[in-house]
Amino acid sequence: MSRTTAAAKPEPAVTPAAGPARGDGAASCDRRDGGASGDRGDGGASGDRGDGAASCDRGPRPDRAGAWAELLRLPALFTVPGDALAGAAAAGARPGPRTLLAIGSSLCLYEAGMALNDWADRAEDAVERPHRPLPSGRVRPAAALTAAAALTGAGLALAAGAGRRALAVAAPLAATVWAYDLALKHTPAGPAAMATARGLDLLLGATATGGGTRAALPSAALLAGHTLAVTAVSRRETTGGSALAPLAALATTGALTRLVTHRRTRPPAGRRAAAAPGLPGSGPAGRPPGTTRRALVTVLAAAYAATAARPYAHAALNPSPPLTQRAVGGGIRATVPLQAALAARSGATATSLLVAALAPAGRMFARRAAMRKVSIT
Repeated sequence: MSRTTAAAKPEPAVTPAAGPARGDGAASCDRRDGGASGDRGDGGASGDRGDGAASCDRGPRPDRAGAWAELLRLPALFTVPGDALAGAAAAGARPGPRTLLAIGSSLCLYEAGMALNDWADRAEDAVERPHRPLPSGRVRPAAALTAAAALTGAGLALAAGAGRRALAVAAPLAATVWAYDLALKHTPAGPAAMATARGLDLLLGATATGGGTRAALPSAALLAGHTLAVTAVSRRETTGGSALAPLAALATTGALTRLVTHRRTRPPAGRRAAAAPGLPGSGPAGRPPGTTRRALVTVLAAAYAATAARPYAHAALNPSPPLTQRAVGGGIRATVPLQAALAARSGATATSLLVAALAPAGRMFARRAAMRKVSIT
């Protein structure tokens, strides 16, 4: 039924008003018309709010901004900037204007994937997630597809502004996003495609900032491993019934925590030159002594493990859809402390603390925006 239809059919005794109606076919509720109007002060066929005849309750107007915020899963955006920042730290480059361009590119490509995801899954969501913006009619499918294309173009343009090397990473990243949503999502290659996208996003930050990709590959691999585990769990979030994926994700979390804390890398050589206060570099403000750095890495890695492990364990013990969805949400939120730990592991103290601050900021935004549970599917 169209969202612009009247709330109830007109009673036989009520004659529709001759005045302009607001798009419905029942008795007009326009406050300005006469006759059987919905004027609050008239005494005819009442359109008063407490009426018992022709109802003038128009209901809440559709919140278009809220629908788009839900479509784009805005709280999940707080997990994106840490990719580029961790990549810059791993490559030994100091964050600068090109890093901001990389972050902007990542945000656009991430949101393009969100819009495209719902467009590709609109038939499935009509059955499993009818509250989503597309099946509920709050956002038109054509608008979602147009937004995905526009955001992809914007993301590539921002990457081009950061240099050819950055564009050379952003182009396959965009291709991976589209391939995942349109073809690979429901295949065995789906989790690997999502993991590849996250790894490329970290490398985008490394190349845009001016560092080399080789030094950033270990961090990209660790972040990709985490994303692989989360995506594997998300494939059963609407049906549940499998404890294998949460158990595998739990084991992956333990392995990644150990790798981050026990296989430390020396701060990249590029950071020894021209360190700026408060930014990663060779000075005291940028690179703390080894003991302090190890302590910071340990704390952030513990935060990562605590955020991801508990919901994974609950989903493994009871793989119901609600607990599986909580496990997916926990895995997504754990991305931020993992990014921060990777930055700290490379000696970028200020960067790691900045990334870590995105976690509470994202939670606060989600509460204030009253968003639904964030999902990557």
